Amino acid sequence: MTATTVEDEIAVLGEGVGRSFEGREVLAGVELRLRRGEFLALLGRSGSGKSTLLRALAGLDPEYTGRLLVPQRRSMVFQDPRLQPWKRVLDNVVLGLPGPRAGARARGLAALAEVGLADHAKDWPITLSGGEAQRVALARALVREPELLLLDEPFGALDALTRIRMHALLRELCRKHRPAVLLVTHDVDEALLLADRVLVLTDGRLGPDHPVELAGQRHRTDPEFAALRTTLLAELGVAEDTPHA
Repeated sequence: MTATTVEDEIAVLGEGVGRSFEGREVLAGVELRLRRGEFLALLGRSGSGKSTLLRALAGLDPEYTGRLLVPQRRSMVFQDPRLQPWKRVLDNVVLGLPGPRAGARARGLAALAEVGLADHAKDWPITLSGGEAQRVALARALVREPELLLLDEPFGALDALTRIRMHALLRELCRKHRPAVLLVTHDVDEALLLADRVLVLTDGRLGPDHPVELAGQRHRTDPEFAALRTTLLAELGVAEDTPHA
């Protein structure tokens, strides 16, 4: 049910996508379009079906119903970097990369340079900080030049300052590589800082489209940013004055 190509400028096309577990409906006829080079953020409460949809897009769960077209070249970054501790950093980046070993390692080194870790190629994962490990995970995803990059709360376990740096790095990498990006997050501010468009998934159904078209800088003090933030929080059923909203 998953095709290797999609038409024209559409990178992802989902029509009537459903998924149930033991009789419980998790995805209920999801309709989704994601353009090539577009950055889409998907918000939702725990249990709303975000990760289920992401796994279907990644090809990790083929048991959905409906129609789902995705590019063949796609990569996924999880909240946990999922590095193999018995392999050095460069070997983690090029793990499973096709082609001659020398060429793969050259591409891996270039990817590490892009995320600012060229000097860590021979390090063991245990020596890395949380932010560094997630940079390796990004390098591993982007070295494959994916047409679709799937991000499952990749910065959720990082401290606030490291998250700010990772946001800037991700924006830079996406501008350079131009994949279609789908970011799953609980963080409304993160969605608005990064995405071209935001959707909210509630009980397995997608809400209305929210383009992020801000005239000024993306900052919560900007009135347009604050207004869109309030709209999204309301759609999530969260009051503006709720702690950690």
